[in-house]
Amino acid sequence: MKIGIVGLPNVGKSTLFNALTKQAAKAQNVPFTTIEPNVGVVPVPDERLQELTKFSDSAKTTPTTIEFVDIAGLVRGAHQGEGLGNQFLTNIRQVDAIIHMVRFFENADITHVETSVDPLRDAETINTELALADLATVEKMRSGLEKKVKGQDKEAALLDTVLAKFQAALADGRPAREVTLGEKEAAIARTVMLLTAKPVLYLANVSEAQIARADGIIKAFAAQYPAILPLSVKIEQELVDLPDTDRDTFLAEYGLPATGLERLVTAAYELLKLITFFTTGPTESRAWTVHRGAAAPEAAGKIHSDMQRGFIRAETVAYADLVSAGSYASARAAGRVRDEGKEYIVQDGDVMLFKFSV
Repeated sequence: MKIGIVGLPNVGKSTLFNALTKQAAKAQNVPFTTIEPNVGVVPVPDERLQELTKFSDSAKTTPTTIEFVDIAGLVRGAHQGEGLGNQFLTNIRQVDAIIHMVRFFENADITHVETSVDPLRDAETINTELALADLATVEKMRSGLEKKVKGQDKEAALLDTVLAKFQAALADGRPAREVTLGEKEAAIARTVMLLTAKPVLYLANVSEAQIARADGIIKAFAAQYPAILPLSVKIEQELVDLPDTDRDTFLAEYGLPATGLERLVTAAYELLKLITFFTTGPTESRAWTVHRGAAAPEAAGKIHSDMQRGFIRAETVAYADLVSAGSYASARAAGRVRDEGKEYIVQDGDVMLFKFSV
């Protein structure tokens, strides 16, 4: 999973990236500090995986990961190349989802590119630039398809139909992700890679003083953009330097149930409709990610393509049932371990052992 962090300059993107990845990307009070995108791979925290490692006395523990990409600040006119906009927009095309960071905190020492803090205006600026870039892309693609469509090329005609739907939505101020498509249309639409087709999670960067009343502060914004998570980058910065033993106490002081990374991962999984399944044994306990609704063979394919191709069945037990049983043998004796076939839909927390033949 690859997630791009976007927003106006000086909203806290690189500082968040540093806190999430514990890397030393530049974070300065000047626009365009980030030019080439910073990339960091972050293990997804999951207590269940740690418990399975203990349960199986595994020699190795391998979490699933998220790749965060810190993309330089966009500005008004980015779709026309302002602020190196074309380069930055290209970077956004490569990610699976977007974290759109919006500044809510006031700080006279940190320059705002628009001279004042206005979250709704700032979000609209970025969204407009992405939509205008997409509109230019769609128009150019449709122009290139004209001859094939006139020649009755069926695939070109289908793509043109999809592009026409996108064009109408974008011209009406709606993002491509809100366009309803049929199954065949959706499949061909994935080749277009529009910016506004990507899922978006808004991240409200609030101050330490604002975090306790963050829900009220973001209320008006959330009415327009409900997929929003309040987070204080300043607090996340401080967490990086704390020993694990002090983190819970520090979080409790701010009334926070978990770190920003943990809350961000949970929100990202919900946004992208992802779930986690596990494999475990003496050699390794490992977490794997699939889309909600994936069948057992698809999950097997996450481990190796041969497993999907030669899938026979999957021994499956729910995480909670396995741990409460105390051993795999006890879980089997209690009827908790099931043999599931090709039609089985994987559930979050499933512990699976795949049988296959190639």
